[in-house]
Amino acid sequence: MKKLILLLILIVISCEKKQELTAPQTFVGNAIGTTYGIKAFHDVPLELTEDIDAIIDMFNQSMSTWVPESDINRINDGDSTVVVGKAFKEVFDAAQEIYRKTDGYFDPTVGNLVNAYGFGANGEQTNIPSQKQIDSLLQFVGFYKMDIQKTTIDEGYHVTTTQPGMYLEYNAIAKGTLVDYIARMLDEKGVENYIVEVGGEVITKGKNLEKDAPFLVGINDPKSGAQGTKTLMAINLEDKAMAGSGNYRKYKVDEATGIEYVHTVNPITGLAQPSQVIGVNVIANNCTLADGYATALMAMPLEKSRVLLKNIPEIEVIIMYIDDNGMLRFELTPGFNQFIKPQI
Repeated sequence: MKKLILLLILIVISCEKKQELTAPQTFVGNAIGTTYGIKAFHDVPLELTEDIDAIIDMFNQSMSTWVPESDINRINDGDSTVVVGKAFKEVFDAAQEIYRKTDGYFDPTVGNLVNAYGFGANGEQTNIPSQKQIDSLLQFVGFYKMDIQKTTIDEGYHVTTTQPGMYLEYNAIAKGTLVDYIARMLDEKGVENYIVEVGGEVITKGKNLEKDAPFLVGINDPKSGAQGTKTLMAINLEDKAMAGSGNYRKYKVDEATGIEYVHTVNPITGLAQPSQVIGVNVIANNCTLADGYATALMAMPLEKSRVLLKNIPEIEVIIMYIDDNGMLRFELTPGFNQFIKPQI
């Protein structure tokens, strides 16, 4: 009888344990001008709010151009005494990698132009810059003009430049970077199954234990417009990150000419004009890289993307573009199809 009671107790405990593991814990909030959401599966209750707030605060004080006294803004103001930490250097190094592999189409020194078009932290103007202004600002663009070096006194780093007046910004990979920081914190807490989302950029680890399946992430239909939420396809994402970029949500129209200008500035030409590419989604091992490559591929001509992607096997990509007949078309890398959930 005692053995039977003990067996029943063990069964109840086992069922409770299983229920705890398959019941998600969710966390939502605001960060860097957008929202975040986390769904995590763990065998004990998680207290994440303070950890998330600390990550967001670190990010803002170090890398946000929207915070007046941040490290990056002080660097942009010409303060050569600023000492940045390992997180700043990590993003700097990732940006340099993407800059090199995309032939400069991802360039975090494009900030002066972004501001001139009115899309950046300092860009409140509504006038569109003239070609003369664009040509003048292009001298301040070029990530090869910047470097980051270890300081001799402490554990930090100095950012140096050969061109005073440059404006460094991480906004093109900011959401992806924050996603990675939060995911790293969850890893340190021993969480093995989760999804983290910041402003539409996501990373996953393990599975959705509620459904015993990979986490599903939707790709929006770019033709549904700025407010559209129509899902074009569902992606099975397991131990991967995905980020998207599109010019169908954030743009402005010059009232004088009726010309449309998009928020993705081409760092080669300095222009913010729409192209046939209207949306890009990138799958990578981390969200910083996914976010950066998505930005680069939005700025890049479609023909150049086709050539460059053959030399970047570490990412999978879907490019959405409008053909000469106004039809929505898709360009996929060979491995992207494996992530698409089949329609039943």
